[in-house]
Amino acid sequence: MWNWANQPLTGLHVLAMVIGGLVILLLTLLVVMYTIYYQRKLIGWMQGRIGPNRVGPLGLLQTAADVLKLLIKEDVTPDRADKGLFLIAPIIAFVPSFMALAVLPFSAHHVFTANLGIGVLYYLALSAITIHGVMLGGWASNNKYALIGGMRSAAQMLAYEIPLGMSIVGVVLMAGSMNLNHIITAQQHSWWYVVPQFLGFCVFMVAATAEMNRTPFDLPEAESELVAGYSVEYTGFRFAFFYLTEYIYLFAMAGLCATLFFGGWSGPFLPGWLWYAIKVFIFISVQFWIQATMPRIRADQLMSFAWKILLPLALANLVITAVLKAIFG
Repeated sequence: MWNWANQPLTGLHVLAMVIGGLVILLLTLLVVMYTIYYQRKLIGWMQGRIGPNRVGPLGLLQTAADVLKLLIKEDVTPDRADKGLFLIAPIIAFVPSFMALAVLPFSAHHVFTANLGIGVLYYLALSAITIHGVMLGGWASNNKYALIGGMRSAAQMLAYEIPLGMSIVGVVLMAGSMNLNHIITAQQHSWWYVVPQFLGFCVFMVAATAEMNRTPFDLPEAESELVAGYSVEYTGFRFAFFYLTEYIYLFAMAGLCATLFFGGWSGPFLPGWLWYAIKVFIFISVQFWIQATMPRIRADQLMSFAWKILLPLALANLVITAVLKAIFG
């Protein structure tokens, strides 16, 4: 592993980091492309529909065709929009989502990932930056539907980020570290943390769903109310940036859940990366299952649930964990 303290940073090391970043980006884009295909197929099956079946065998190239369509569409900027902020907002939303992947341990060998001592804090800090991109996109569009979508998103993500962070603190207390690799190692010598931290896991699942703006918490993009929410004025590849951000966070949150509560890459018989992939796949499938079955809730219900129910539960879990940790060590 590269030791930053004892050796100078050379051009070769910079090149290696750039290549590693490109490999992860391409892998992520491929995963996102077929996650969208899987979502369409799974929800179609659950709702008695066919799903993609025309482009390529079994419709496997449908998402690739959609990406190509977005890339070649005209890039339109509204006349009265704040052009500078309008153009940069999708980038502000996308870049932190991709950077958050840097600390997720895909395997025991830390290939293309950082073994960061404050990995949990790094992830939470970067995910919070995306709020600014979404809010700026809605405000700069000079469209009332986009503005309402951006304001909803900012309020929702800020509200649910607090119980999300508190649910993670319980895991950090048990492991005694904010390093995601150390958290996985701690679970190898005991139960997966989903057992002692079941209340924290439930809070994490609900808060993560709201943080990703997914059903039933998809109010920022409520098509029946706001046309398309904060992204209504975006076209082509700029819209694709917002769309890509949502699915990268789905993948990143699945990886974080697998790491914190299900032992990450650890497991018997199978290779570590395969265990990690299975756990991520199950999390994503549950999210699609929820999307296919649950209706959208009202904005007042969403905020009340965060402050009146989820936050007290997160605080209770934190206090119980701290007391048990102090008593039993």
